[in-house]
Amino acid sequence: MIDPRRLRVLRAVADHQTVTASAAALYLTPSAVSQQLNALEQETGQQLLTRSGKGVRLTSAGELLLRHADAVLMQLERAEADLAAFAAGEAGEVVVAGFATGITEVLAPASARLRETHPGVRFRVNDVEGDAALQLLLDGELDIALAVDYRGAPREDDARLTRYSLYVEPFDVVLPAEHRALAATEISLAELAEEVWIGPYQGNPLHSVVWHACEQSGFEPDFRHHSDDFRAVVALVQAGAGVALIPRSALRGINLNSVVVRPVTGPVATRRVFAAVRNGSSGHPLVRVALAAMQEVAERVSAYEAFSS
Repeated sequence: MIDPRRLRVLRAVADHQTVTASAAALYLTPSAVSQQLNALEQETGQQLLTRSGKGVRLTSAGELLLRHADAVLMQLERAEADLAAFAAGEAGEVVVAGFATGITEVLAPASARLRETHPGVRFRVNDVEGDAALQLLLDGELDIALAVDYRGAPREDDARLTRYSLYVEPFDVVLPAEHRALAATEISLAELAEEVWIGPYQGNPLHSVVWHACEQSGFEPDFRHHSDDFRAVVALVQAGAGVALIPRSALRGINLNSVVVRPVTGPVATRRVFAAVRNGSSGHPLVRVALAAMQEVAERVSAYEAFSS
């Protein structure tokens, strides 16, 4: 195995032509340089230098090794630069997970933002529900979880996690185009107590959010149709199968023909979206950079939802 430190000595000798000058450039003694060169010849089994007047010159084997030395030393410098960038939060991979709308609204734009501001930092994104993301984070599988606050979620004072609020958005009612309540500009959930409901499966954090909002309005929703895909939920509403509550941002990009969307008056279901990291890792340079990009994007989401409402 060739010691890369000795390749630096070989390069110095090739540049300076004498052991004394090479030693001065490397801040070594001439004897130390000679020892390093002798050791390199033993490692390679080749004569690398010959005496030439008052100096030294490389043999053909030495010239061959020097070409490789330049490539090795350049790669080592790249490694040092990459490590320095990593330590400064300027390079590396951040593993994140979040729900589909959160990926659309936050993670994808934040990833694009990072390419502009920190081209060496990249996201590796996984699509999972908010509750699953938190568990993956606690299991050490992620660096950042994008999650939704829900009953049963780790509390804000949970010592294992540090949470960063990103945005809060309301749920809107989605009704079939011929629904009796269409004349109203806002709808109270209590008016929909007798309706058939379409929504996420039990266990999805949003199921409990909708259920709780309906409970506050004095009834338990009659969930007969279930899907965690909001496009499918809207399609069922279009077919007249029932009514639904859907987060406002999730409605963007969905075909809303044959349905009517109305804001809710009275008890309002809201989706509180936050980023979470394991307690202690928030100071990691890469995590700080990634969180900053996510928070910047989330401010725009918050402004949009406030304007929309």
